[in-house]
Amino acid sequence: MMQIDPGKRKIGVSFNNNKQAEIVLWAPKANSVSIQLNNESVSLELKEEAYGYWTLTTDKIKPGDRYKFLLNREAAYPDPASLLQPDGVHNASEAVDLNQHQWLDEDWNNPPLKDYILYELHAGTFTQPGTFEALEHKLDYLKELGVNAIEIMPVAQFSGARNWGYDGVYPFAVQDSYGGAEGLQKLVDACHSKGIAVVLDVVYNHMGPEGNYLEVYGHYFTGKYNTPWGKALNFDDDWCDGVRHYFIENVLMWFRDFHIDALRMDAVHAIKDFSPVHILKEIKQQVNQLMAHTGRTHHLIVELDLNDNRFINPIEQCGFGMDAQWIDEFHHALRVSAGGDRSGYYQDFTGLEHLAKSYKDAYVFDGQYSEHRKKHFGVKADNNPGEQFIVFAQNHDQVGNRMLGERISDLVSFEMQKLMAGAVMCAPFIPMLFMGEEYGETNPFLYFVSHTDEALAAAVREGRKREFAAFHLEGEAPDPVAEKTYNQSKLQWQLLQQEPHKTLLQYYRHLIKTRKTEPALFNLNRNNLEVETHKNEEILVLHRWHDNDYVLCIMNFSKLQRTYTLPAKATGWINLVNSARPEFNGANEAPQQLLAGAEIMLAPESFLIYKNQND
Repeated sequence: MMQIDPGKRKIGVSFNNNKQAEIVLWAPKANSVSIQLNNESVSLELKEEAYGYWTLTTDKIKPGDRYKFLLNREAAYPDPASLLQPDGVHNASEAVDLNQHQWLDEDWNNPPLKDYILYELHAGTFTQPGTFEALEHKLDYLKELGVNAIEIMPVAQFSGARNWGYDGVYPFAVQDSYGGAEGLQKLVDACHSKGIAVVLDVVYNHMGPEGNYLEVYGHYFTGKYNTPWGKALNFDDDWCDGVRHYFIENVLMWFRDFHIDALRMDAVHAIKDFSPVHILKEIKQQVNQLMAHTGRTHHLIVELDLNDNRFINPIEQCGFGMDAQWIDEFHHALRVSAGGDRSGYYQDFTGLEHLAKSYKDAYVFDGQYSEHRKKHFGVKADNNPGEQFIVFAQNHDQVGNRMLGERISDLVSFEMQKLMAGAVMCAPFIPMLFMGEEYGETNPFLYFVSHTDEALAAAVREGRKREFAAFHLEGEAPDPVAEKTYNQSKLQWQLLQQEPHKTLLQYYRHLIKTRKTEPALFNLNRNNLEVETHKNEEILVLHRWHDNDYVLCIMNFSKLQRTYTLPAKATGWINLVNSARPEFNGANEAPQQLLAGAEIMLAPESFLIYKNQND
């Protein structure tokens, strides 16, 4: 196997300190390999090495040169480790020197995960131009909101210019329509200058369908396992070493050469690996070596649908060592509590009871029988700290996987939007917003692609129909291939100057500020927490504390006015947040200070935080 060097990219075409191109290609299926430059004007033979690798060091390739690899003197293909595909997924790769960017973030320190306030966005629909450069102009807005970490949906090169990003076929190439490698490096530098960390979504469980030439080079896939997207990537079958090396190099590149602060790995439950050392564990081990080499800190976050804390347990405890995971179950319980339907995977969730359990236990299902899955499901995560779980009221999946892409602004009342935001921000976990949520964006976030293969486009349309069958929806989904569908998903920034969007944004800013300044909220100690539920009244009260600081987070999910008696845990209580305050378009000005044991009125669908006041 090719040796991994944490300080240096050793795959694809790279440039050394002498400005020479160093080429490393894994192509065990080839009998001969040459690199063709600039429309075949120059052809250079590569040398065969052990384990299916081919190499060449030359001064005849410069940054900006276009190239393909000619296999067996028969057909030429783009580089599987290409850094840029300026003419799309089917055409020549472009040589890029990642060391040309002059970094300005020497003083940047990645915040601890526990301090993250995450904001998920899609680079193409976050702004009208849909580029990294346009995104830079919104960083001051995000900073003022209180966000200190953005999570960018996948940017690996896909076919066309419209895609969620999960159909990438060149994991090392940054989407050309967004701004390519140089544009992403500049964006990360700009984020760091504003005090904002950058999380990048990556996909290691499958490859996209169009422009995927990996199999002509090597044994990237295995027939041992199936995934929702076809054959699984080969992490444990014959010839898997080269595949593992490929993706480990990808992880190290984002951290080392793009200064990305954290990766969010998509649907790791779909990674099939029964090796003695799971690929995620090996990635963690290699990242640890990189951090020791550079002195920088990087985080690994996973999307996980298994309620299996083996993925996030430390390596020393026989885990895979991932730093954190998304918790969809918190979202599901919150949505049902807010009056959402209970079809599809929501059928397992009871509302307040399960929301309270998620506050306490992270996993709602930690060994109980799941009617949706038709089996007992999950394990307990009692010893995993709060910063290992990421919660949200919506994300790209939960919005975009609805047939019409409705956001919660279309599904619940204005008051309930504020309540749901409060429920997320007071959790003993890492909170995440989905772009536009903070001002109640009304445009949907639809599923969109730009496949050029008509048969593939038709298959995507049919697949969407089958996906919605479980939710018993009627009507037709918007055409995912149509440019109109993509444009309809863009944020409407003009709404910031209109009501009620302007007021909702002010509320989010107040809520996030409270979260970041109150010790009982920003310290994610899951042991310092109690939950009380009043099922008939539809009230949930979250008690959290840190040292002598104590807060009550009171949630009235009912459409009726309710009352609640403050506990006698202090001499008095100070109101920090009231979603029904007139300045937030409510009609209930809660008293600023109250004595212990006082009875307070809860407006319908409201959220309040009270802090203890001691003599």
